[in-house]
Amino acid sequence: MKNKVLLKMSYVLLMLLLIPMSAYAMHIMEGFLPVGWAVFWGIISLPFVIFGIEKISKLTKERPNLKMLLALAGAFVFVLSALKIPSVTGSCSHPTGVGLGAILFGPAVTSVLGLIVLIFQAILLAHGGLTTLGANVFSMAIAGPIVAFLIYKGVKKWNGPLWLAVFLAATLGDLVTYMVTAIQLALAFPDPVGGVMASLGKFMAIFAVTQIPLAISEGILTVVIFNILYAYNTRELQQLNVLTKEVKV
Repeated sequence: MKNKVLLKMSYVLLMLLLIPMSAYAMHIMEGFLPVGWAVFWGIISLPFVIFGIEKISKLTKERPNLKMLLALAGAFVFVLSALKIPSVTGSCSHPTGVGLGAILFGPAVTSVLGLIVLIFQAILLAHGGLTTLGANVFSMAIAGPIVAFLIYKGVKKWNGPLWLAVFLAATLGDLVTYMVTAIQLALAFPDPVGGVMASLGKFMAIFAVTQIPLAISEGILTVVIFNILYAYNTRELQQLNVLTKEVKV
């Protein structure tokens, strides 16, 4: 029964991939970053990904029953981060979907899921790029999941309701992704007059118009998906230490 529910959810996510979408987006596009910054972000991201691969290998060996849940988390990231909404600049904003993975498996595992998603999107959807992969991985698959994970654990520690922990984790994890992207762009392209801070202010103001409502929407959707998992996969969530035996919903 549980696997059937996960399969149905996966099918719905995969069907969304068949919706035609334009090939431009807020992942930093191919060749956009100077070589030095592209290499820098790649080097910074590499240790997180290596650690995540080790975690996934250990997890799937010790608990093979969680593979379906892992695949679902990856599909959720793929679909949400591929949904692009035009921004005021002519570029696009999009949800990230990494909050759910961070809640379920932690930021290390999510960094690998994000890396896989970004590679496929760069190759198949012209969404992002291979030369900017390190920067996009750091913002969407490392920084966002770390914040989402810490917020979820923090709200739980203070005995907050489960829905609030999930909502805040997904919403703020999404927003942090775009804050880090803005920082990356500001560092690479400082304003000729005001420098990095002036450039950062411009990027942040541009992204806020579309990204804030998107982040809130992602938070709500993540709560809905999590509630389904809570209803049908409670045992698996307890194995992952996402839930304790007594949970305040």
